[in-house]
Amino acid sequence: MKSCTGRARYPPQAVRLGCLTSQHRVSTLRSYTYKQAEIGVAAYLRPKRLEDALATMAEPGWVVLAGGTDHFPARVTHTPDEAILDVTALSELKGIDRMADGGLRLGAGVTWTEVIEAALPPACDGLKAAAREVGGVQIQNRGTIGGNLCNASPAADGVPPLLSLDAEVELASASGTRRLPLGRFILGNRHTARRSNELLVAVHLPAPALEATGRFLKLGARRYLVISIVMVAGTLSRTADGTIVAARLAVGACSAAAVRLPALEAALIGRPVTEAAAALQPSHLDLLRPIDDGRADAPYRRHAAATLVRRCLNELARAA
Repeated sequence: MKSCTGRARYPPQAVRLGCLTSQHRVSTLRSYTYKQAEIGVAAYLRPKRLEDALATMAEPGWVVLAGGTDHFPARVTHTPDEAILDVTALSELKGIDRMADGGLRLGAGVTWTEVIEAALPPACDGLKAAAREVGGVQIQNRGTIGGNLCNASPAADGVPPLLSLDAEVELASASGTRRLPLGRFILGNRHTARRSNELLVAVHLPAPALEATGRFLKLGARRYLVISIVMVAGTLSRTADGTIVAARLAVGACSAAAVRLPALEAALIGRPVTEAAAALQPSHLDLLRPIDDGRADAPYRRHAAATLVRRCLNELARAA
């Protein structure tokens, strides 16, 4: 059995059930449920207090579960047997709050639907656009910002717009908290700077980055429900006469982790916003390390990245 894309998508249990009569389906479900309960997971905890969660994280072997949209599909061929720490009841991981210094705090457990529905400044328009690209509505209802970052996929839609907002992550453990720029938190493909005893509790957006206009563009093999070939996010701040005073551009799915384009950002400062796209030079993309895979080859990705960066700058100029 295959999905409309022609690729096998269903768990083998679902495929088998689809071939059975309704009577046999019921008996098979009962048998499968019993086997799942018999095997189970090593442990499951859903603490309501952050201090309890952090005390648990101090012990080795726990896997953090938030929305679960990547956790369970990755284990579809076998029964999960790890110790699961469910963080969905922790109030410290919820909510989008304006801080005293004018910045924003997004709890790590905030869902993409909550981002879409929140009243955020224009600088976050790119983040909202990216949130609408994270899977379908069901995934947006369950998937969280923190999970998207900790999963650290090179094609994670949420990373480039957060980079373009100078985002920092807040990590907590039983011994205290620390903050890291997002660019230093995601180290590579599925690799972060989170220590085994730490929990990502929030993402912080500084006030200066919010005094801007934001955009997000994505290229995929089709319009919806697709893994990115290239993503570009950007924010621009300008004076009343249209001079660019701050620029932040990030590209995703073209390196082991999404990257900012500091050379381009520097070249934009002091330019009229109407000339932003004209500042782009091939050397500004030298930090990209695109690969060949089933979605696109490296030369195509590099060409597409340049095109999307130019489009992003044009959109930012019109919006500003």
